[in-house]
Amino acid sequence: MVLGEESIMVAIAILAAGKGTRMKSTLPKVVHTLGQKTLVERVLDTAQGLQPERQIVIVGYQADTVRQVLADRSLEFVEQTEQLGTGHAAQQLLPALAGFTGDLIILNGDAPLIRPSTLEKLLKVHQENGNSATILTAQLTNPKGYGRVFCDEKGYLTEIIEDRDCTPEQRENRRVNAGIYCFRWPDLEQALPKLTTENDQKEYYLTDAVNFLTPVMVMDVPDEAEITGINDRKQLADAYAMLQDRIKTEWLLKGVTIVDPSSVTIDDTVTIAPNAIIEPQTHLRGTTTIGAGSRIGPGSLIENSTIGENTTILFSVVMDSTVNSGSTVGPYAHLRSAAVVGENCRIGNFVEVKNSQIGSGTNAAHLTYLGDATLGTQVNIGAGTITVNYDGQTKHHTNIGDRTKIGANNSLVAPLTIGNDVTTAAGSTIVEHLPDDCLAIARARQVVKPNWKKS
Repeated sequence: MVLGEESIMVAIAILAAGKGTRMKSTLPKVVHTLGQKTLVERVLDTAQGLQPERQIVIVGYQADTVRQVLADRSLEFVEQTEQLGTGHAAQQLLPALAGFTGDLIILNGDAPLIRPSTLEKLLKVHQENGNSATILTAQLTNPKGYGRVFCDEKGYLTEIIEDRDCTPEQRENRRVNAGIYCFRWPDLEQALPKLTTENDQKEYYLTDAVNFLTPVMVMDVPDEAEITGINDRKQLADAYAMLQDRIKTEWLLKGVTIVDPSSVTIDDTVTIAPNAIIEPQTHLRGTTTIGAGSRIGPGSLIENSTIGENTTILFSVVMDSTVNSGSTVGPYAHLRSAAVVGENCRIGNFVEVKNSQIGSGTNAAHLTYLGDATLGTQVNIGAGTITVNYDGQTKHHTNIGDRTKIGANNSLVAPLTIGNDVTTAAGSTIVEHLPDDCLAIARARQVVKPNWKKS
C-alpha cells in the first residue's frame, strides 16, 4: 500500500480464539462453514485485496483444529491461551510484530460478510489522513444494545459511550463500532501495555486503546449487513441468506436470468455467463461454470462442473463433470466422477454416467448406466443398457466406436472393445470384442411351448 511516495507495509490479524458456546458445537465457531468456506477462510480471502505482507491468526479454543483448517495457507499463528477480551488478543501480537513499522488491520473471524472494497477504503482513509487509528463503524437501523460512536463533522473520533451509559439524546445516534480497526502499529504497540480491566466484564478492551492514540477517525461501512457477526446457528443461517442475496443480485445485474431467486442457491465460487437461465430449485456449488444460453433446472444440482453453451440440464445431478455445448441432460440423470459429455449429446431419463467420455452427437436416452467407458461419436445406446464394469475386485473399461448402435437391454461385460458401425441386438449380453461393421446377437433362442399350464 502507498501513502504519497512512501510504501507502507500492511499486516492483518484475525481474531479467531473464541469458543462460540452459542453455536452448540464441538467445533470452534470460526471453522463453521458459510457456503463452501469456513468463516475464517472467508475473512482471510476478503483481506487478500490488501496484499498484506503479514497474515496472523490469533487462535485459542481448539487451536489445532483452526490450524488444520488453514494448513494450506501461508499464515502465522499466535495463541491466546486465555480469552480476556479483544485488547488481550491484540496484546498477543506484541512479540510477533516486534520491529514491524507498518499498518495493522484487525478483523473478526466470525464476521465474514465484510467486502474487500470496504477494507480497501478503510486502509485508504487511514493512510491518506495519517491516522494513528481508524475505526470502521456502521449506522444501524436498530442500534439498541450497542455502544455509540461519536465524531466531529470531519470524522474524527470524540468518544465511544456504552449503550447503558447514553442519555436519551445520545441513543438517537445510530453509529456503532463495527469491531474492525486499522492501526499504525508502532502507536498501538505503545498503547497495548496501558490497557486495564477496570470495567464490568473485567476484560481488556481494544476500544480503550484509542484513548492513547491520536488522531483517530471513523469510517461508516456502506451496508450494515457487512458487519454481521455470527454467534449462533440462526445468525449463521441469516448470514447465508444475506450472502445469497448478494451473489444472486450480482448475477442478475450481469445478465443472468434467475427465475425464482428465493429457491435458488449459488456459491460465490461459481461463474455464470450472460443469458444463462437458472430455473427454480436449482443449486450451483463449488467451482462450477455455466455457459451462455444454457438452461439449468428446474430441480438440478451442479457441483464442481463445467457446463457449455446452450445446454439444458433438467431435474438432474452433475458432479465433478463436464457437459459440452448443445447437449441435453435429464430429466433425472446423474453425471459424476469426471464424466465428460461431448457436444450435441442427449443423456436422458434415469441415465447415470460415471467416469466416462461420451463423444459428440451420442445419445443415451433412458434407463442406462455407463461406467468407466469411452463412447465415440454418434453412438446410440438403447434403453436398459449397462456397462458391467466391476468384477468384484477391479473396475474394467468399455470402448465403443463411432456410429455404433447398442440394442435395448444390453449388458456390456468389460473389459470390452466394440468397433465402429456395430449393431448389437436387443437383449444381448456382449462378452467378446466386436470388430467394425458387424451385427452381434448374444441371447438365448426363444422357446415357445404351446398349451402350457400346470396340471
